[in-house]
Amino acid sequence: MMIELDHVTKLYGLVLGVNDLNVSLQPGAYGLVGPNGSGKTTLLRLLTGQLRPSMGRVRVLGQNPWNNAVVFRKLGYCPQEDGFPAHITAWEWIYFLLTLAGLDSREARRRTEEALAMVDLADVQHRRIAAYSRGMRQRVKLAQALAHDPELLILDEPFSGLDPVGRHQMIRLLRQREQAGKGILIATHLLHDVEAVARQFLLICGGRLLASGDAEEIFSLLEDLPKEIHIRTDAPRQLARDLVALELADSVRLLGDDRLWVASRNPGQLYAQLPRIIQQGRVSVWEIAAADSSLQSLFDILLKIHYGVQIRNS
Repeated sequence: MMIELDHVTKLYGLVLGVNDLNVSLQPGAYGLVGPNGSGKTTLLRLLTGQLRPSMGRVRVLGQNPWNNAVVFRKLGYCPQEDGFPAHITAWEWIYFLLTLAGLDSREARRRTEEALAMVDLADVQHRRIAAYSRGMRQRVKLAQALAHDPELLILDEPFSGLDPVGRHQMIRLLRQREQAGKGILIATHLLHDVEAVARQFLLICGGRLLASGDAEEIFSLLEDLPKEIHIRTDAPRQLARDLVALELADSVRLLGDDRLWVASRNPGQLYAQLPRIIQQGRVSVWEIAAADSSLQSLFDILLKIHYGVQIRNS
């Protein structure tokens, strides 16, 4: 098992960092997705042995990561913050970390050059990091995570600061790692950043796990929830009354003088009956738009449920 969390809770005094997490992840590429402050960074620090859980058990590659040098050698970590001295060069930084990990000078030199070439920094590897752009510093952090060829990469907001070219290069590099059988966990608040790499997702908010699985499994959780439909019409109140009376809408909400928001568990029946309702009620409908079925849309719905947002009839 790559990662196991058994009823893991982390408390900062009276504040919950993560709350009763139960997760088992086989080797592969995963996206850990949640808004800022959701508990992602706390979870990553538990996995990388920087924090100990207040309750529960953490296992990474079969072992407790806390103060465990064996696990550290198998992990590659790209933190969200810049953690290197700005006055040294990228080459010096990567070389220092590799020698700190126990590699001899010759091997450390070879791997340093390979890692910086992988992230397209070979031409500027002897330039001081203080002179690097934000995107270049992000590449240095990725190089430090890759240099020792770890079994598991843990990346915290790795796409932050990268331009489109850099983003594409990182996605290609991570795909190659995943195809080679390496584990990857990418934490981000932007779903589209990880959809190109990960096939499995963990959605987290408020320190709690909202859902986990592949996209199809996560979508299946919402089969019984109403689908959202936006309608632009000249008579939103009348149309709302008709839809509710015919039990085609679970709830409705007026959005101004010409817009109606509808939640329906039977959108197919609603679409089929709408022409008749329009004709009988002499209502004009100018536009119908259903909420998209992307993973981002699904995540937004789960967040609403988590925060207790209720849909009320108007």
